[in-house]
Amino acid sequence: MGVATGAGGGAGVRGCAGRGPPRPFYDTFGEDIANEFVEWFNLVDAAYRSELGELFDVNFGRFDAKLEQRIAELRADLRTEFERRIGLLDAKLEQRLADLRVDLRTEFERRIAALDAKLEQRVADVREGLARLEGRMVARMALSETRLIRWMFAFWAASVATSIALIQLTR
Repeated sequence: MGVATGAGGGAGVRGCAGRGPPRPFYDTFGEDIANEFVEWFNLVDAAYRSELGELFDVNFGRFDAKLEQRIAELRADLRTEFERRIGLLDAKLEQRLADLRVDLRTEFERRIAALDAKLEQRVADVREGLARLEGRMVARMALSETRLIRWMFAFWAASVATSIALIQLTR
């Protein structure tokens, strides 16, 4: 803050909120000494302001450098932690996928086994049906053979009897 110059305070105020040295100061030392004293205070004030500004700039520069360093360290720490966590998540995902593969393979094999059992049962049912059908066909064919042999015997017997009768007649 600047100190006011001039008699009685207020005249020639430089950076001051309103008051200079009190009137008795001027009365005791005189105008010249009081003004010189005020000028000296203003120079000291300007020097302190300048030094304070330089000190502020230096301290702010150090603060800014430390802040940048800490931000860089924080970024490196965050990157390391992020990569570590991504690695953990990747490992968990791989484990879950492996577990899922095992579960799917087990379920697939179980269902294939169930389908195989159903297929075997159906094949057995078809074979049993074919065997019954074959048995019925064999029985019908045997019956047909029996009838055919009977008819053949009847025709043969009739042919023999006719042949004997014709031979007897021709004699």
